[in-house]
Amino acid sequence: MDINVLRSIVTVAAFAAFVGIMVWACLPSRKAQFDDAAQLPFRSE
Repeated sequence: MDINVLRSIVTVAAFAAFVGIMVWACLPSRKAQFDDAAQLPFRSE
């Protein structure tokens, strides 16, 4: 295994992680939690 194959594997793994995070963040079930977190600075206690 040479260094270029290793670099290719790391690149593909990083891209897969990026896509996974994007899918997780855009799931409709997460919308309520993100909307709640977005309102935190505007809440008065």
